[in-house]
Amino acid sequence: MDLINVQRNPVPPGAAVGELSGHDGIALRFALWEPTAGERKGTVCVFGGRGEYIEKYFETIADLRHRGFFVATMDWRGQGGSARLLRNRRKGHVESFTDYDRDLAVFMREIVLPDCRPPYFALGHSMGANVLLRAACMKDCWFDRMVLVAPMLRIADLPFPEPLVDKLTELAMFFGLGDSFIPGGNGRATDQKAFAGNDITSDEVRFSRNKAVLDAAPELGVGSPTIGWLHAALDSMELIGDFDFPTNVHTPALMLAAGNDQVVDSRAVEQLAMQLKAGAQIVIDGSQHEILQERDVLREQVWAAFDAFVPGGGA
Repeated sequence: MDLINVQRNPVPPGAAVGELSGHDGIALRFALWEPTAGERKGTVCVFGGRGEYIEKYFETIADLRHRGFFVATMDWRGQGGSARLLRNRRKGHVESFTDYDRDLAVFMREIVLPDCRPPYFALGHSMGANVLLRAACMKDCWFDRMVLVAPMLRIADLPFPEPLVDKLTELAMFFGLGDSFIPGGNGRATDQKAFAGNDITSDEVRFSRNKAVLDAAPELGVGSPTIGWLHAALDSMELIGDFDFPTNVHTPALMLAAGNDQVVDSRAVEQLAMQLKAGAQIVIDGSQHEILQERDVLREQVWAAFDAFVPGGGA
């Protein structure tokens, strides 16, 4: 459960790393940091996307600490330093996004609320942002505000219309194929592939940095999702896409869409933001899916938006 330290991506000093039991007893890795700035402004909880790991957010964590925030983060079940759900550790799998919901509740109840200073804010990427939107429907949501980076509301590159893919995944699961890779999938993590032609970032330095982490600790990585994960994701996206969903969101949310996103559909982000009672959307032109792993000129736009939206923001 230790954090992986590599020369190009050192562990931010002062980390408190531990393990908690998810809602069903599965081991989840978490980490906490205190702020490095003098004024302490509350806590930002950072939640990565599918297949990601705490180490990938060291730079973001340092940026938040410099702004005076405590930082709390965790690895979702089935990825990073948390326990895997299948014998093949390279398969990205979950039975239902309800498992993520319940793990998030355990993390907040047992780690963040007792040990971190309020007010609480959330910063989530892609799948993590999807889970946060589900939490935003709680009347007693823990977070005062959420910043959702390239939220996974619709998948951009499905081979067929979403309802048909959902039916196909359901049929495959009926025949016992839920634990299989999606068609064409394999165990190679995105961060271990070649930079040329990648669909996540235009920043070769940051891409190479993340690759160095997985080269040093390949056990952190997962490959393609399973059919079961895809089915669960489609169910969650259908829930968020329901006509009545925006009226149930009680937490103000800022959504940052990537202008060149090839992983999730940025149009869905704009549509949802327009329907939220307290929501806003900004498009980061020129960015690919992983905006926080992008070039400085693009990341600076993220932080400008964050600082304007989150009380106490600003380095």
